[in-house]
Amino acid sequence: MRSILSVRRLFPVRGVSALIALALAPGLALANGAGAGGSKPQDGGSGVHVRFDLSDPSGAPFPSDRYTQWDWTQKTLKRVKLPKPDCAAFPSDCADIDVINTLDGFNTQPRITVPFSGDIDPASVTSDTVWLVNLGDTLTGQGFGQKVGINQVVWDPASKTLAVESDELLEEHSRYVLVVTNGVRDAQGRPIESGAYGRFRHDFNYGQSRDRDLADYRKSLLDGEHAARATKQRIVALSLFTTQSASADLEKIRNQIKRSKPAPVDFVIGNSAAGPVRAVFAPGALLGIQFSRQTGAAPAFTTSFLPTPALNVVAGSVGRIAYGRYTSPDYQTAGKYIPATGTLSGQPQPQGSNQLTVQMFLPAGAKPAGGWPVAIFGHGFTDSMYGAPWTVASVLASQGIATVSINVVGHGGGALGTLNVLPAGGAPVVVPAGGRGFDQDGNGAIDSTEGVNAAAPRSIIGSRDGLRQTVVDLMQLVRQIEVGIDVDADGSVDLDAGRIYYAGQSFGGIYGTIFLGVESNLRAGVPNVPGGSITEVARLGAFRPLTGIALATRLPSLINVADPSGIVFNENIPLRDAPPVTNTVAGAMAIQRLLDRNEWVQQSGNPVSYAALIRKQPLRGNAPKPVIFQFAKGDQTVPNPTSSAILRAGDLTDRATYFRNDLAYAATGGAIPKNPHTFLTNIGVAAAAPFAVGAQSQIAAFFASNGALVIDPDGPGGPIFEVPIAGPLPEGLNYIP
Repeated sequence: MRSILSVRRLFPVRGVSALIALALAPGLALANGAGAGGSKPQDGGSGVHVRFDLSDPSGAPFPSDRYTQWDWTQKTLKRVKLPKPDCAAFPSDCADIDVINTLDGFNTQPRITVPFSGDIDPASVTSDTVWLVNLGDTLTGQGFGQKVGINQVVWDPASKTLAVESDELLEEHSRYVLVVTNGVRDAQGRPIESGAYGRFRHDFNYGQSRDRDLADYRKSLLDGEHAARATKQRIVALSLFTTQSASADLEKIRNQIKRSKPAPVDFVIGNSAAGPVRAVFAPGALLGIQFSRQTGAAPAFTTSFLPTPALNVVAGSVGRIAYGRYTSPDYQTAGKYIPATGTLSGQPQPQGSNQLTVQMFLPAGAKPAGGWPVAIFGHGFTDSMYGAPWTVASVLASQGIATVSINVVGHGGGALGTLNVLPAGGAPVVVPAGGRGFDQDGNGAIDSTEGVNAAAPRSIIGSRDGLRQTVVDLMQLVRQIEVGIDVDADGSVDLDAGRIYYAGQSFGGIYGTIFLGVESNLRAGVPNVPGGSITEVARLGAFRPLTGIALATRLPSLINVADPSGIVFNENIPLRDAPPVTNTVAGAMAIQRLLDRNEWVQQSGNPVSYAALIRKQPLRGNAPKPVIFQFAKGDQTVPNPTSSAILRAGDLTDRATYFRNDLAYAATGGAIPKNPHTFLTNIGVAAAAPFAVGAQSQIAAFFASNGALVIDPDGPGGPIFEVPIAGPLPEGLNYIP
């Protein structure tokens, strides 16, 4: 009787007769459609089953809460605890796992692996035979019962392992059960069996086990089985895992910043022969601005002139250029990572502060009573605030919108760089350029992005915390606008704290999506050509060699293609909605695992993780924001599938403006670039300039209307811009040959 009562507590919804039958015949399969199969062949005797060795992450379905430990400081109440390999043989893996084991859960866009005892038919692996079920947010239970399918199916015959990806971004800090059914067939078309999982489910005496964690995991699987929602097939394996918290740190930092009252932005940062001066200039009175960019640690400098002619796209619209400085809390260590804190009860702590230079373009004409509406503009990867923001400022100013910008972490050259402002009359004025790069690798040079990535041994973090720190700096800039910015020292504010907007290109669209998801005082935003994750952006597009370098420098190397460059690789991952791939590429599965781990660690810096916070599920205290997402067909730098990932996650397809570069390229006889990545700012190419000004005008009109008006840049019904995108989200690369 005691055994029957124990089973009843585990299976409260089953009838007494079924419980008695189970107690009398523990090896017998449950015939109930919601139950798991037994350990004996029940439907064809194929003998192929899911392996279920819980002592090894590759020996059973993964991810799995089997590889976690309790941690009451986390929103998930857990922290990851992956075992390490031989660290002498695999030092890079061990360094990665040290970082992974600081996380409070698994990837929200996981690569799911299921090992089998024999060959299967990959065509039988669909969202009807393998799927996920949300067991609810760990704090609120929200989302319970939501079913999520699978995509990007890979079958590896050598290891007899199935790899799939969740069909959509999973909710953060939520529990999920992976369901594998006997709808999956073996190579001869016969249903697979439960095998080892069935024995674990029925025969494991969890009450007497010395491994309490294993017993707890078994109990979780049994509880999760009730939500598995199997109706047509029998369940032959389950795995239960908890997703990580992605937005917790930035939400807490936002609250810390909102509680602060910073000193005003200081505009007396110029130096002339006569002494300190206010760094505010009329563009019409300038001969030019020379940028002395620090490019070496010696120090060494490279000089160029800022693109002052770009302010004449709409001539006379920009009335003043100003440079100021403000203090922003720095949450990064010297190794360029943000230390992990408990996502529930922990509080991120500043490690210091940054003195940031901010660049401003104020419109000409009479200032509104409350100050100019203001657009914060974010520049792209390898660029600086002395590039893209200049190309958009005059169009925004023509609609009465001020433009402000800062340098991204690791960008703009070294900290010793300067601007030499050359007036038509009077002495030159030297202004600190606000470079944020440094010689991180010790080779004497300062690259255009050096310092945005975390240093070894935490290289797996990549640009995650550089992106998050940049968002912190932008939230601090919003706070500076909120407390009042007086550019010309006339005693009145020059920027309207009630009308702050955001636009950004490429990398600026990436951290801009995060910024829009977290910051409460942005009225509207336009990310241009954003994409996520960074892992996917790099492997699919023009930055693929960077992924190759990362693979080549691992110990041991993961490069699997012989090529003189030493950085060519083949990961053999299908695009979304493509047929299953049977892997025949040696080393591809190891690369796939690493790419998944990279994405896993970097999810808190992935714009896809924040897309839903913009409109669909705003953070507490935030209102839904009107947005436009501008992207281009065939973008070779931020490929279309990565932009689509943001739009899917945020349910933002109706807000997508799609630049048809294929049509524009044909219409101009090939006079514009095949890669449309810079279509917003490409004012220097005569054939491309009208498209750039059109896209900029859409942003300006949107902000001028406080996010109410969305214009079509090439007129109603024009073919070049689809407003909104006319068809389904693009999942192919669409590159022009």
